[in-house]
Amino acid sequence: MDLDSTPLLTASTPPRGPPSPPAPETSLSDSELITSPTTSKYSYREAWEYQFSDELDPTVAFFYKPRTVFLLIGSLIGLVYLAFTTKEDDPVFNTKVGLSVAAAVLMITGLLQFRDGPFIRPHPAFWRVILSLSVIYEMLLVFILFQQKGHMRHLMTYIDPSLGVPLPERNYADNCEITSENLWNQMDIFVIAHSLGWFAKAIILRDYWFCWILSIMFEIMEYSLAHQLPNFAECWWDHWILDLILTNWVGTVVAIFLERYQRDSKLSGQVETDGAAIYTTQLDTLRVGHNKIIHELCGGLILTLPVPTNTISFNPQILQCELNAFYLKFLLWLPPEHFLNIWRLILYFFMALPAVRELYQFISDRRCKRLGMHAWMATANIMTELLINIKFGKGEFPEPAPKEIIYFWIGFVVLLFTYAVFHFLIPFLRGRNARKSKSRSRSNSRSGSPVKNGFGKVGKSKAS
Repeated sequence: MDLDSTPLLTASTPPRGPPSPPAPETSLSDSELITSPTTSKYSYREAWEYQFSDELDPTVAFFYKPRTVFLLIGSLIGLVYLAFTTKEDDPVFNTKVGLSVAAAVLMITGLLQFRDGPFIRPHPAFWRVILSLSVIYEMLLVFILFQQKGHMRHLMTYIDPSLGVPLPERNYADNCEITSENLWNQMDIFVIAHSLGWFAKAIILRDYWFCWILSIMFEIMEYSLAHQLPNFAECWWDHWILDLILTNWVGTVVAIFLERYQRDSKLSGQVETDGAAIYTTQLDTLRVGHNKIIHELCGGLILTLPVPTNTISFNPQILQCELNAFYLKFLLWLPPEHFLNIWRLILYFFMALPAVRELYQFISDRRCKRLGMHAWMATANIMTELLINIKFGKGEFPEPAPKEIIYFWIGFVVLLFTYAVFHFLIPFLRGRNARKSKSRSRSNSRSGSPVKNGFGKVGKSKAS
């Protein structure tokens, strides 16, 4: 059922006609599941509309009706206009126009044909556009992956002629004496960027302690990779006081406070101003069970053995996404304030919102056998960026890692593996054996077959 072609239902409006429940043998994605008692009565989309949708505002009813033919005609008219009115003899300009229009066509196709994601506000079509952008970005990354490093740096000059020159890397560990002058010198645009970045991460993850773990792990990654990226070299008080306690903590606390304030005041979906549209999109996460992600991922929802593996891999994937930004900037000679870096961060923010929700569903719900498209594409983007960094990084980092860093990571991996074995694997195996023995004793009791008592002797069961 397509949300664009079906009127929204409210809690007081019953669905039309008897809905057909999904077949139990079908492999469902997270956009077809719901952890609600209504699942046995309604299909996922019908139950979603019945529980979580607001009344359709007549002023925006136009946007909730299918306009496929209208958009097809409009797209063709736009193609005709651009193809026959652009008379530039510059092949660079024609290439830029052609690639831009091709991306626009793919966005329109995704807008009309892609599957709905887990969010319904500000409009499901908005999230289909985000999915289309992630596909376009993946295609761009694959293209970059097959280029040579020097050639790619030259191609970047066609986007911005100021690119293509090595970056002056700043070292923050030149003078680590705690003075007012040194503290003031550390105050640059990255202080605001740190706070805004952790505000965005907390909006996505919605868990205070998980954000703290990520923040500490990123500072450890800066220590570990300072021999490759000079701007990772910082004073100890810059790592643990300015970054961790001040900027990162402030952004996280503000986001968590806003989330809890919204939850307590029950304003989800009731903000009517256009300026709050972005904020209300985050609130959909609460409505489908994404509020305490790390507590549930590491706690009561560990029902099968693969869950701890997925949980442990979730943290490195987020860290890898952050590290990719620094390595791409360093290898492609992109200044930190360049618009390409900024637009990449904005795109990842909107991609991560439904992707984290779908990953949560995939890990926590045993009925979900297929990873959602947003999570699939976000993972593909991060891993393709990593491949680009590995390929372009050959010969760029001749200095080996310090021995203390190697020893630290060996000890960390051993401790993590030991913790996983004792906290996840052993309890899992014990619980499975206990369930098997309990099931075996029940079946023997019902059948009246001889069972062994505590002294190894065979006797009659109680049922006999």
